[in-house]
Amino acid sequence: MEALRLKTIRQKAILSIIEKQDVETQNQLLDALLEAGVKSTQATISRDIKEMRLVKELTPRGTYRYAEAAHGADHSDRLRKIFRESVISYDSAMNLVILKTLPGLAPAACSAVDGMSFQDLVGTIAGDDTAFLAMRDIEAAKRLCSEIATFFA
Repeated sequence: MEALRLKTIRQKAILSIIEKQDVETQNQLLDALLEAGVKSTQATISRDIKEMRLVKELTPRGTYRYAEAAHGADHSDRLRKIFRESVISYDSAMNLVILKTLPGLAPAACSAVDGMSFQDLVGTIAGDDTAFLAMRDIEAAKRLCSEIATFFA
């Protein structure tokens, strides 16, 4: 019960922070949480970001910041835009789809992919500028690459 209460407090603090200031990285978010009196770890913040479906969006200054994902009819379009703005190239290798992104944007690309709920997507792993999308099988990876191609058409 205590863990759930702390999680709720932490996630409310995260939303409050990203509404008031531009936060580009998880480390910046950790620092802001600490300033707000909420202790956490990078792994916990990463899980919160995914669970809360936070995305990185482009600011007017040309930087990125965490924000709540849009809900409603434009949600899918917004996720595709985030994906297009972050991904440089993609290819498949067996049942994996590998994305190359601009530096620091692999987590944003993975978050967008997770939010699009592709059939046969098993999971995503993001580094700094490379993301691995595990698909159920080779054919699913090929289908996803074909769908990704439509994002850039």
